[in-house]
Amino acid sequence: MATLRALPRITPRAILRPQCLYRRPNSSLAAPDASNPKLQQIDASKLTITKTTTPKELIPHDQLIFGRNFSDHMLSLEWTSTHGWLAPNITPYQNLSLDPATCVLHYAFEAFEGMKAYKDKSGNVRLFRPDMNMARLNKSVARIALPTFDGPAFIELIKQFCQLDSRFIPSARGYSLYLRPNMIGTQRTLGVGPPGSALLYLIASPVGPYYPTGFKAISLEATTYAVRAWPGGVGASKLGANYAPCIVPQMQAAARGFQQNLWLFEEVVDGRKEEYVTEVGTMNLFACIKDKKTGQPELVTAPLDGTILEGVVRDSILSLARERLVPEGWKVSERRFHMREVCEAAEEGRLMEVFGSGTAAVVSPVRSIGYNGGLISCGLPEDKEAGPVTQRMKDWIEGIQYGEEEGHPWSWKI
Repeated sequence: MATLRALPRITPRAILRPQCLYRRPNSSLAAPDASNPKLQQIDASKLTITKTTTPKELIPHDQLIFGRNFSDHMLSLEWTSTHGWLAPNITPYQNLSLDPATCVLHYAFEAFEGMKAYKDKSGNVRLFRPDMNMARLNKSVARIALPTFDGPAFIELIKQFCQLDSRFIPSARGYSLYLRPNMIGTQRTLGVGPPGSALLYLIASPVGPYYPTGFKAISLEATTYAVRAWPGGVGASKLGANYAPCIVPQMQAAARGFQQNLWLFEEVVDGRKEEYVTEVGTMNLFACIKDKKTGQPELVTAPLDGTILEGVVRDSILSLARERLVPEGWKVSERRFHMREVCEAAEEGRLMEVFGSGTAAVVSPVRSIGYNGGLISCGLPEDKEAGPVTQRMKDWIEGIQYGEEEGHPWSWKI
């Protein structure tokens, strides 16, 4: 049972009492073994809660801007290589205190997640597939030598956090409380090696619909002069270090009239250079293409080959498509496809729709793609902002998120 205590200052212990760890140059790059029974695991029963004495005013729904305003509290847990996970805390939202030599500031020991809490028509708070977010965060932190953690235990803490700050969850359809779990390495050191301490924390921001006035189809610029991810890299991990390098190419695309980059990966296959479709901006990408010979419609997205982020919405779309579109005659594929295939389908009238998917927007329709000096039409009529598959996926997923589809296992009622 959570207890109340006086307000602490969030200063990671490893910064106050830095450890002097010697590591051989050829030490293993494996993540710290947080499952080691000798180390403490996350214990939700030890949660302490310090409520704010200065509650914030709620922002009117129509004035919400993504990521600008935050709820009253934050959730935090510290980890050290000698003790494991220390007792969790919920405290008023406040600044972190970090030594200038903290390893996250120099070597990007940081991974995060994006998820949301929703209110249904009865006022119940719901989470959407939080187990997948925890699994992905564990994969991400393991890739950069940060400690893994017990996902179900952290979900229990998130539930208590959401109950405490539930007044920040708007009740209208399309609105939600965006949750940002984040883990950083906190050891004070300029040495390069697995951090001896870490901080896992969660903050929350009330957000409105990604498209407040309805869908607005976007235009993409096919991009090869910059590469988002490559084989053997960290494209499948949700690391802050993957996002900052994409900003300049996005700015360059915007200067040419495009809203986002369509990230391509060049590869020579049988003596021919192909440009494979990977992701769009910070989203996964789907295309609806009719088969050239049979006319069968196919929903296709790039496979999880290590360069593609394992999107929760991506997985949801694939599952719903296999359940609901396949009986209608659709084929659903996770396969590599290149721009030559997209161009041919567009020229022959077989490119039906293209859309991105992600937590922020659920789905984002694409009207056109700038490629090799030309503009590829993605099948949308001039008077439409979204295709039928894009619209159905949005309706299906939001119906589950807001509890309108009764008893669906993806919607976790708190």
